Amino acid sequence: MITPKVFIIILNYNGQEFLKKTLSSVFQVDYPNFEIVLVDNNSKDGSFEAARRVFPKIACIKNSENLGFSAGNNIGIEYALERGADYVLLLNYDVQVKKDFLWPLIDLMKKDEKIGIASPVILIGEAHKIWFSGGKINWFKMKTQHQENALKEDYFHSDYITGCAMIIRKEVFRKVGLLDEDYFLYWEDADFSVRVKRAKYKLAVCACSQIWHLEKSQEKKANKIYWLVLSGLIFFRKNSPAYLRPWIFIYVILRKIKNQKDIKKEKNPINEAVQKAYRDFRYVK
Repeated sequence: MITPKVFIIILNYNGQEFLKKTLSSVFQVDYPNFEIVLVDNNSKDGSFEAARRVFPKIACIKNSENLGFSAGNNIGIEYALERGADYVLLLNYDVQVKKDFLWPLIDLMKKDEKIGIASPVILIGEAHKIWFSGGKINWFKMKTQHQENALKEDYFHSDYITGCAMIIRKEVFRKVGLLDEDYFLYWEDADFSVRVKRAKYKLAVCACSQIWHLEKSQEKKANKIYWLVLSGLIFFRKNSPAYLRPWIFIYVILRKIKNQKDIKKEKNPINEAVQKAYRDFRYVK
């Protein structure tokens, strides 16, 4: 049986704490036809060099600067497509995968050619709590929400697929292009998902495939909040339906006013990060 070729793209940035665990689990995967591409965004903690020594069979690409999530992954995606990838799997450097997680994803996408992107169910913590089993976009409140429910069917359609783990068929890139590099961090996955759905593809979460997310992004919370707010503003400016744009304009003004009140009440790193995001959004084209 001929199995489709899968390239697993892992984008690393100072991932010393988790990268080795992630790569070790991926090398245990029982799917017979995959390659790993490690793209490094100019890490300073030695994680990239250590991974290259321990796992000499992986393809390694080191960028000269931190290009962000979209641009960094796009380098890996282009590398994979040039080398005959049938599917590209974007995988965070802070996850651990089950050895059989890839087969159900491939089987699902082979059964339905209209599925453009699929995701495993993503668990978190020792209690195996569900972190992602689908996602909803709330256009009125300008936010996304992970679904955390156990799936009762083989797969579940979703408004978006998280960039933590998304497998994409090669034809999708031909139709919609790569990840949008206007996003440095966060919301690029929702943007890509929306574009893929507009191209008449389905998004699916596969109940039979599971991985664990170690969630390093909880660190440096103020920095995370900054990028979540700024990228969210970019996303809704780009993607909101025309009939909602007047409301989005008003809603953003209301959020700015709330932030100003929060700053006056308590000047802390989180409130200041939100303020900076709104300020910097004015300079984004």
